[in-house]
Parts: sequence; structure tokens; C-alpha cells
Amino acid sequence: MSFRKVVRQSKFRHVFGQPVKNDQCYEDIRVSRVTWDSTFCAVNPKFLAIIVEASGGGAFMVLPLSKTGRIDKSYPTVCGHTGPVLDIDWCPHNDEVIASGSEDCTVMVWQIPENGLVTPLTEPVVVLEGHSKRVGIVTWHPTARNVLLSAGCDNVVLIWNVGTAEELYRLDDLHPDLIYNISWNRNGSLFCSACKDKSVRIIDPRRGTLVAEREKAHEGARPMRAIFLANGKVFTTGFSRMSERQLALWDPESLEEPMALQELDSSNGALLPFYDPDTNVIYVCGKGDSSIRYFEITAEPPYIHFLNTFTSKEPQRGMGRMPKRGLDVSKCEIARFYKLHERKCEPIIMTVPRKSDLFQDDLYPDTAGPEAALEAEEWVSGKDAEPLLISLREAYVPSKQRDLKVNRKNVLHDSRAASAPTPTRAGASAPASATTSVSAPSSSISGSSLAMAGESGKLEEVTRELRLLRTLVKEQGERITRLEEQLGRMENGDV
Repeated sequence: MSFRKVVRQSKFRHVFGQPVKNDQCYEDIRVSRVTWDSTFCAVNPKFLAIIVEASGGGAFMVLPLSKTGRIDKSYPTVCGHTGPVLDIDWCPHNDEVIASGSEDCTVMVWQIPENGLVTPLTEPVVVLEGHSKRVGIVTWHPTARNVLLSAGCDNVVLIWNVGTAEELYRLDDLHPDLIYNISWNRNGSLFCSACKDKSVRIIDPRRGTLVAEREKAHEGARPMRAIFLANGKVFTTGFSRMSERQLALWDPESLEEPMALQELDSSNGALLPFYDPDTNVIYVCGKGDSSIRYFEITAEPPYIHFLNTFTSKEPQRGMGRMPKRGLDVSKCEIARFYKLHERKCEPIIMTVPRKSDLFQDDLYPDTAGPEAALEAEEWVSGKDAEPLLISLREAYVPSKQRDLKVNRKNVLHDSRAASAPTPTRAGASAPASATTSVSAPSSSISGSSLAMAGESGKLEEVTRELRLLRTLVKEQGERITRLEEQLGRMENGDV
């Protein structure tokens, strides 16, 4: 008698969440009460940033990860905005640079000191002015250095070169109503947006064109979200006509019907999705909920597979997620969330139980590293690149961060002259108090840098060159294996 499998095989079926002990939480933080559906929290392997209550303007707190326990009320904040801060985002290519959007209609970019703040930070490195209403969304380009996207309640999307403080593209006629969120795809060639008019749009920012659109992706009137997955599909959260919360998966090539649609419950909090491209797991956190649901996305129907739910007693005001390179691989930690309560921040660790203490290759494929794959001018000229990957086998060790530098050179006109596809939408240069540029050392593999490894500032360059060499060796090894298999088939007469 044959028995049919009724349980789907998945290495993430037993993922469980565990809050840390009280002494590892961040206590006595006055989390912002502003009515805006952002995460209010951003985290990277060095710092935790939380939007907080502030009198006479807007502020957010930046804490070194090690500064747990009670936070003194006099602890310095980043407080240069004249209106409440609505969204913050760490630069993926520099762990000491953070962008913030505010009700004062500006975007500011800040350089955080290496060891954290000792005095209030009031002077940003650059101010980006171009929105006529409050700025509710800021998100960095995933692969191009110094490229930042902002979206405001004026229904305008602006893309900036932070390195020269100029507006690269202004998309002001693609969204007729309030923009709820924006998500870049894996290589940053497109982004998708969720809008109050219930449409999900896929947009090419350099051409200023609408690639695809799905009207009434979710028929409910409450806020929805849309994010790109690594395979190019789009995942959305929203509400049905009966105000039931929904999840949906869409194929951009055919948006008429969703690939999958699931209804969750009848709560009224907006669902915030967090996606891990390495494991294809999506964590869904509802604002005001006390739970985190997680799902695995697969290539076979029904595509969205429920894994489990982490439940706690207190509702969440916001949520931040640690990038993969900041996790503890020795404990099989596949995600770490920073849950905001009313007056504290509580880390929650997601773990896959394993008996072995060895490095788990299947849980930790190479992940996006902190190096930019492109410069801003290369991206403007039409180039695209996948993220530069790093291995977590030796555990991620942050390299020394470079300070931001002022550079008034207008790269836009130079790159346009050399570009093949000419972008059809471009914005004018915006006024700014200062400008930033993170200079990238050459990625060519040379022997001279090894000779200068003992000199100050060369460690980062040598480390990167070693990583490149390892990648080349790996690729050549795979090529040799393929050729040997082909030769074997030819000798056996299979070809």
C-alpha cells in the first residue's frame, strides 16, 4: 500500500520566534505617535534607528546595537527636521549613513559617527528639497551608490543622486493619489508602487514609463503594500471589499489575475511585508497586531505556503528587520526583528532548529553585501547590475566605513551624453545645504594593493579583492565541472 505525502517538505517549517531577555531590550524610548503607516524603525549591523516623539520638530534616535537596557531621556537624537519624521532608511552601502523624510517636505541624509551620537545631530550632510508636501517614503537603490528615491503626499516620486545633491528624475504624472509604498526590484532597474487608487504599478524610473498596472489589486479602501520578489514576481498585502486582510502574488507579465490570493483575518491594521530573497520567506507584520506570520514562496502552486506565527502579548507600533549580514549564523538565526512597543524596542530572533554546530549552507546562501555594484552615473547611463554577494560562512565582519565627502560635480549631464538609452524624464537640480559622495575604491585585482596591506585604509580594499578572487576561483571550478560532465557524455556516446 502506498501512502501519499500530505506534509510539504520545507527546511523552514519549524522556524520559531523567540524574544530576547528584558536586559537585551531597549527601554524607555518614546516611540513616535504620528499617524503614518511606516515601520518607524530601521536597523543595520551597527545601529538601531527609531523615530521618536519630539517637541518643536522631528527627531529619530540612533543607538549602537550594544546599547541595550534603559535609554536615558537626555540621550542625543538626530533632530534637524522642523516637522515630524515619517520614514527612515539606512544606506545599504554605508552603515553610517541614513536618510529621513519628514512633514517639513524635505529629505535629509545624515552621517552618524562611528561610535554613535554623543551630542544631538542637527546638521545633515545633505538636504534634498523638491517635494511640495510631506515626504512619507525614502528608500535607497539596492545596487547603485548614492541613488535615493523619495515619495511624498504630493503624489510625486523623486530620484536623487545624493553624491551631487541633484534631482535625477521626477515622476509626477504616474500616481493620481497618495502613494502607500515603493519597492525596488533586485537589480534596481524597476520599482513597484501601491497607491490609494487601489492600483499596483510597475515603473521604469529612467524612462519615466509605466511598465504594467493592475487596477483594484485589492478592493478594500484601507492601505495596501507591494514588494518585488527576487524572481521578478510582485507580492501585495491589502484588504478585500469586506475589510478582510489579504495576501496576493502577481506575475508582472500577466496582471489580470493573481497567481495566488489568501485571506488572513478581519483586523484593521495595515500589513507590512518583510521579504528575505535568500530563503524566499516573507514575514508579515500587522500594525497594532501582536503577531508575525511567515510564509514561504515557491515556484509550484499554491505558491504561498503558510509556515507559522510568532505571537506575543503586546501590540507592535512598528517593526525593523536586520539585514542578513548582521545575523548570528552560529545559532541558525535566519531573521531578527526589532519590535516597537509604546516605550521600548524588543528584538525577536527567528531560528531554524538544527542539531549540528557547523555552518548551514542551505540556510545561508551568499547574500547581498555592503559594496555597491554600480556608481550613480553608471546607473543613469542605463547600466544594471545584480547585488554583489558575500558569504556568511566566516560570519560578517563590518569593514571600516568611509566618511561622506562633498562633491558638486554634476554627473547627470556627463552620463547622459554617454548614455545609449536617453531617459525621458529628468528633474532640475535641487538646492541643498551640503552634498555627499561615497568614493568607491577600484575593484580591479592588482598585486600592488597586497603590498600596501599594512598601510592604513588598505584593509578594506584588500578584503574586497580577496573576495573577488574567491568568486573567480569558484566560477572557474564550476566551469571545469561542466566541461568534464560534457566530455564524459561525449565519451559515452550520449551526445
